[in-house]
Amino acid sequence: MESVLPATHPATIPRVRRRRWALGAAVVAALALVVAITGTAGHVRACFAALADVHWAFLVALGVLSALHYVLAGITLRAVAEVATPLGETILVQFTAAAANRLTPSGLGAAAVNTRYLVCRGTDTVRAVTSVAVMQVMGAVADLLLLLAIAALSPGSGGTLGLLASRAVEAAGALPVAPALALVAVVAVIALVCGGRVLRSRAAAHALARVLAGCAGLLRRPGDLCLTLLASAATTLVMAVALAVATLAVPGTGVAPADLWIIVTAYMIGSAAGSALPSPGGVGGTEAALVATLTAVGVAAGPALHAVLLFRALTYWAPVPFGAVAARRLSPMTERGI
Repeated sequence: MESVLPATHPATIPRVRRRRWALGAAVVAALALVVAITGTAGHVRACFAALADVHWAFLVALGVLSALHYVLAGITLRAVAEVATPLGETILVQFTAAAANRLTPSGLGAAAVNTRYLVCRGTDTVRAVTSVAVMQVMGAVADLLLLLAIAALSPGSGGTLGLLASRAVEAAGALPVAPALALVAVVAVIALVCGGRVLRSRAAAHALARVLAGCAGLLRRPGDLCLTLLASAATTLVMAVALAVATLAVPGTGVAPADLWIIVTAYMIGSAAGSALPSPGGVGGTEAALVATLTAVGVAAGPALHAVLLFRALTYWAPVPFGAVAARRLSPMTERGI
């Protein structure tokens, strides 16, 4: 079938490249300005200086865990999808979805990429959207089951939950009462107004009905249901272990291999708290929440920051170039699906 997309004039390619370089330079300049204004240059220098003391042998394990995360995400998508997809191709899509997720809040980029992929593989749009939504719902269920299992099987993790809860109460008690109450009231009003509109929306009701029907359909496929829950839980567990490896790689954290489940529990709490913020990919909020949870379980603030930055650099930012390469490889298939 002949493409109906307009041809790109060769003269426009260098112009597009110049714009990309200009955009990149503007982002770097903005980051440098933020560092200069906020006075965090010393912390940035300390983070780079700490790299000289990192135990580099752990970086190989971090790379393997990061790659395994995307393999498990591909397995999860194949389990919930109602159409057969090649495993290797589905894994490449997860790298592309991760790159898209860096620009959008609340996982919208990954959801859009996965939906588009299922459509190109022969699923109609409604079923594709439903499958991706079911994947998100089952992921939340799997994370909750994993957290409960860790708390039940590891005595130290149960203590960690209590410690994190007490630290959260202490932090909340340190906040000024009047501004905190005002903020809670504003958020509650916004939630009630927006939530009421969504509940009264016929489109939202239809969407919710489709998601529930999709979950019911997955329940009628016990094999796919078990695979979805196991792969989703393993995806989170792999990232939690990666954070534990990062804390082992950074000197001064005081973390030993015996503290694995404590760090895993801290990751799950901190990651959930950071993802609740509507920033692109949870950037900023996730790092702050992970540092807070690590310090709550006894890691010094400086090494905790270094460990979190190392963890995010290798598991969050390093896969982005692979996502760009994967997008190029998948583009012919996407064009055929248009």
